[in-house]
Amino acid sequence: MTGPRGAVVTAEDLIATRFAARFIDVTGQTRALANLAGMRRSRQRGRGVEFDEVRAYAAGDDVRAIDWRVTARSGTPHTKLFHEDREQPILVAVDQRSPMKFGASRCFKSVMAAHVGALTLWSGLQAGERIGGAVLGDEVLHDTRPKRSQHAVLNMIKDLVAEGRPEAEAPVARSLGDLLEQLERIARAGTRIFLISDFHDLFEEAHLAPLRRLARKTQIVAVAVGDSLEASLPQAGFYAVTDGVTHSQLDTSVAGARAAYEADYQDRLAQLTKRLRELRMPLLPLQTHQDPLKQLLTVFPPR
Repeated sequence: MTGPRGAVVTAEDLIATRFAARFIDVTGQTRALANLAGMRRSRQRGRGVEFDEVRAYAAGDDVRAIDWRVTARSGTPHTKLFHEDREQPILVAVDQRSPMKFGASRCFKSVMAAHVGALTLWSGLQAGERIGGAVLGDEVLHDTRPKRSQHAVLNMIKDLVAEGRPEAEAPVARSLGDLLEQLERIARAGTRIFLISDFHDLFEEAHLAPLRRLARKTQIVAVAVGDSLEASLPQAGFYAVTDGVTHSQLDTSVAGARAAYEADYQDRLAQLTKRLRELRMPLLPLQTHQDPLKQLLTVFPPR
């Protein structure tokens, strides 16, 4: 697989990522993934336990599992039985707001985010997991409830294409906090969530609060999509820039601008890394000129 190109995504391109998805298992645990989160690798995939049935208490049963309501009603001790839940749904949340419609190399950040999202969805489905997620636009928040079905992937792709189109400048009404709160509503305990964004508005406390709550019950992998022009200005001169709708020029010859620009980028990246490590959340940086499959394979096992 090579990296995507251009300012818009097509359904055909996102559907085609299913072939590359055969080479990676995004449901796996690796030491590299644990290291990104600043924690030791777990030997078990994040799961939980689910209620199975109630039966008469037997010698050796855990007294903490006694169902006191059934015991009182029947007059004899009864205990709850549980089984280990080996399922781990995959939710993919993709930011497609206006700040993501930016790129100076091969493609816009929004395009890279859509490709990573589609690749992850296909990989999760091929691993036999239920998959779903959400797509965040400037004004609309779409969600797809987890299903073990190709239709769930195609529905997500439809939303990615719809929100990935560059629009004339308009206020961004939706925040990352809106996306996180919606994920809270649809994610069950043990779900693995891929949160794909540039995280430009994560640092507002109103957005961090739902992220903290979500991190307590799910496994979140943060994929930070960036562009080389965000990290460093090009050589001094005038450069044509466009958001896909309007066109302008960028002057990089202003004295001291380069150093201040690069320092600001490094500071924001350090803050993001620190915040996420505090939540034991792995951060995978991904640039628009890179191959998304190769980058994901640095932390997830090949299939």
